[in-house]
Amino acid sequence: MTAERPESFAGVGDAFERLWTPHRMVYIDGENKPADASAGQCPFCRAPGRSDAEGLVVGRGEVAYAVLNLYPYNPGHLLVCPYRHVSDFTELTDAESAEVTALVQRAMRVIRAVSHPAGFNLGINQGEVAGAGIQAHLHAHVVPRWQGDANFLPVVGRTKALPQLLDDTRTLLAKAWAADVAG
Repeated sequence: MTAERPESFAGVGDAFERLWTPHRMVYIDGENKPADASAGQCPFCRAPGRSDAEGLVVGRGEVAYAVLNLYPYNPGHLLVCPYRHVSDFTELTDAESAEVTALVQRAMRVIRAVSHPAGFNLGINQGEVAGAGIQAHLHAHVVPRWQGDANFLPVVGRTKALPQLLDDTRTLLAKAWAADVAG
C-alpha cells in the first residue's frame, strides 16, 4: 500500500492523498467468482476440503463451518456456510439451520473475545440483486464493527484499509474458536 501526495502529480494538485490498493482489482474483476453455479466451481464447497489455514477455515461443525471472508469488510469478517451446496435459506435442513445459527452465535463470542468489537452486522444476502457475491452457496455474514470504522475510504475511494493480514486473523480466531467451550 502506497500513499501518494498531491504535489507529486503533474499539473495542479487537488489536495487529495491517494491510497492505492491494486490488490482489490481481483475482487472488482470477479477473478475468484465461480464460472458457474456448480459445486465444482464453488469456493465454499472447496474450502472445507483444504487444510484450515489454506482454506481460511476458522471452525468446523457437523453440517456447517466458519471461514474468513477473502474480501473482508472488517478484520474478523466471518462467513458461516453449510457444507452442502445449497443457495436458498428455505432449502436448509433443520439440522443445517440450527447449526448455522449456533455457529453465527459462536463466531460472535469468539470475535468478541479476540477483537472486542462494539457491535456486529449479521446477514444473509439472497440473490445477486440483494448483494450476494456468490449466490449459489448460502453463507451468513458475521461482520464485527467498531465505533468510527466506517469512514470516507469505502464511500469515496471504494477502498477499505485493513490493519491485519487474513492469516493472522484466522490464526487468532481459530485459537479462540478451539477454546470456546460455550459453543
